[in-house]
Amino acid sequence: MNSKFKNSIHVKNLIVLLLILLSSCASRKDYVYFQDEPIKTETENFFQNTQLTYNTNDLLVINVAALDPEAAKPFNLPVVPVEESIINGQGILKLQTYLIDINGHIEFPVLGSLKIGGMTRTEATDYLKDRLKEYIKDPIVNIRLANFTISVIGEVNTPGTFVIQDEKVTLNQALGLAGDLTIYGKRNNVFLIRDINGEKSYTKLDLTSINVMNSPVYYLAQNDVIYVEPNKSRIRSATFNPNTAVIISAISTLATIAAILIR
Repeated sequence: MNSKFKNSIHVKNLIVLLLILLSSCASRKDYVYFQDEPIKTETENFFQNTQLTYNTNDLLVINVAALDPEAAKPFNLPVVPVEESIINGQGILKLQTYLIDINGHIEFPVLGSLKIGGMTRTEATDYLKDRLKEYIKDPIVNIRLANFTISVIGEVNTPGTFVIQDEKVTLNQALGLAGDLTIYGKRNNVFLIRDINGEKSYTKLDLTSINVMNSPVYYLAQNDVIYVEPNKSRIRSATFNPNTAVIISAISTLATIAAILIR
């Protein structure tokens, strides 16, 4: 084997080595969220028994009505203008909300401080009705959560945190708000995190199965987090440098020049 041929092989080996260094291998460990085994993975029955309860920092819209509107008036917060309509120039009115404080209390007109935190809507409604009976005959109470919040992250088109004007939102609706999964999202491994009684609970969902709609977590709860894991293709491409082709071309040119000089 002559020296020119040997030198040519050395140049080729150098190119291969440089290419390997440029295209470092991405691993799942570097890019996938929530990889550790959860300390406690809850059973489906645990999720099934969970109801929406009001907690600290929730904003509630509470409306009190009665056969005598004047009797109910002192127990309602005044409406406030939030913006002016472009069409008719009139202000748009909005009901004020009650903020549940760190101790689970709200400040209610006439009745004062009331502990609502930890109650379901039914429990809170019954509690308020009972307190209002001292002042109003047959009171009607409507309660709505004004800041129902979910977060969708990972391989979706528009990840983010969404505030929804409803208390009944499905997994599919949440993914729709996030613009659906990207082509790189793993459909059979969607991760859901839920806060239940101050503890984080975890479950995984398979969107490729019709049975996902029968899951006890198909209807989301306040502050649920949905994470769509990237597939292998996305992970492999995560470390791809868009300038790699240019760099390879430059190296190839240098290698050619070096080979000519060697000869």
